Formats: sequence, C-alpha cells, structure tokens
Amino acid sequence: MNNRQEHPKEKRERLRQQELKRNPGGALRDGFSRGENGNLTDLVGDLGWKGTGLLIIVLLVGYVLYKLLF
Repeated sequence: MNNRQEHPKEKRERLRQQELKRNPGGALRDGFSRGENGNLTDLVGDLGWKGTGLLIIVLLVGYVLYKLLF
C-alpha cells in the first residue's frame, strides 16, 4: 500500500461512488436537483482559488461593461 494521503476531491469522489452503490435511485434524484439548482461549492472546489478569483474578475468586468453600454 502507498502512504499517500487522499486529497479532498478524491475523498468526495470516493464517498459519492459509495453512495451510488448503496442508493442508486436517491443519488439519481440528487443529481437531477443539483443540475437544476447548480452547486457553487462544487464549482469553486473544482476551480481552485486562482480559477475562482478569475471567475470573480470576469463577472465584475462583465457587469461594468454592461452598465457602461446599457
């Protein structure tokens, strides 16, 4: 066995896979509702801090440009 620690992203995926095995219908329903509502936590977790900062900057610049043009 390797002594490598599990990253949070890997742990979330492992727990998600275990839940799918135990309760496939409930996981499917959760997936549909998550897709409808969006999940900011997953988005930010996948982007990391640099990607999140870039997303915020792009949104702010877009908002400023929108206000200037309209």
